[in-house]
Amino acid sequence: MNQREKHIAFYIGSLHKGGAERVFVNLAEFFLGEGYRVTMVTQYQYPEEEEYGLPDAIRRVLSDLNPEELNNSRVFNFINRVRKLHRIWKQEQPDLVLSCIGKNNFMTVVTTMLTKTRPVVSVVGEAKEEYPGRLMRRLANLLFPHAAGIVLQTERSKYFFNKKVQRRAVILPNSLNPDFIRPRYEGERDRRIVAVGRLDANKNHEMMIRAFAAICDRYPEYTLTIYGEGELRTYLENLTRELGVSEAVSLPGVIPDVAVQIERAVLFLLTSYSEGVSNALIEALATGLPVIATDVPSGGTVELMTDGVDGLIIPAGDQQALEHAMDRLLGDPAYADRLGREAVKIQERLAPERVNRLWQEYFEGIMKRS
Repeated sequence: MNQREKHIAFYIGSLHKGGAERVFVNLAEFFLGEGYRVTMVTQYQYPEEEEYGLPDAIRRVLSDLNPEELNNSRVFNFINRVRKLHRIWKQEQPDLVLSCIGKNNFMTVVTTMLTKTRPVVSVVGEAKEEYPGRLMRRLANLLFPHAAGIVLQTERSKYFFNKKVQRRAVILPNSLNPDFIRPRYEGERDRRIVAVGRLDANKNHEMMIRAFAAICDRYPEYTLTIYGEGELRTYLENLTRELGVSEAVSLPGVIPDVAVQIERAVLFLLTSYSEGVSNALIEALATGLPVIATDVPSGGTVELMTDGVDGLIIPAGDQQALEHAMDRLLGDPAYADRLGREAVKIQERLAPERVNRLWQEYFEGIMKRS
């Protein structure tokens, strides 16, 4: 079997715009460019403007049940979903399928049994959140060893799983979005502090706004801009009014060309309680911004940054530590600039051509096994 005959499939819930979805689309496009046949299998399909686009040469297959296949019984529907996904692998016959996110990994391992397709499971978020509770954890420890490959993103995440999974797991990073491969902005910086992320409780923008309100009297010329959309928009808008900073804090929503919007900022904040390896953090570092980020349980932040070298790392949920770090960088622009100049070096470490080759080498090794 030569390289042009090799067939790789990706299995994910949807292509709705998000971090894991973008990683899968980027990988799919890379393998297509390398001459592989590529199939994208998703459960759902959203309107075009809400999804990442795929090249015409990548076949898209939907695995969810259509209305005619649905039944009043949840058990019957689950069995039918398993059967349908199994039929897809039998019909498409990919040599390897990469899946991610929670139960999708379970489905991939189970439905590729008795087929020639080799399943590779990946955990892209905080493992404890993808597999909450004892039952989910037990299922992961039971099923993952039956996969042909197990991909994790951080060393710390290994310890969620049993020894059998730990021994088989490999750490593969996400590649940098090519839009962020660019020279660092060297002009005068806007006096803006920026953040990028969904407006939900986990991102903890409330702490960010409260910390900004606590120091803004010392830095009245600075503003805070939080890019993203989510269910906490109204709450956060009300909070800015309550704290008297509504004129200095803006929530513009989801915007295109994030790199262009943030590259002139003076500081980037990530205040999440938990993350896998944050794409927003990768992109801020690659832009050369001085960064303050929380030490998330997965170890995603410490995989990307070294405290005091290319950014500042603070405990999750610690508003006082955030205020101190912001005061330190805003009060010492030269130090902030040194951190930003170190941060931009991540462009080399996570360059797409380098990271994608690591994935290719791993997949090739799996496909060569007899």
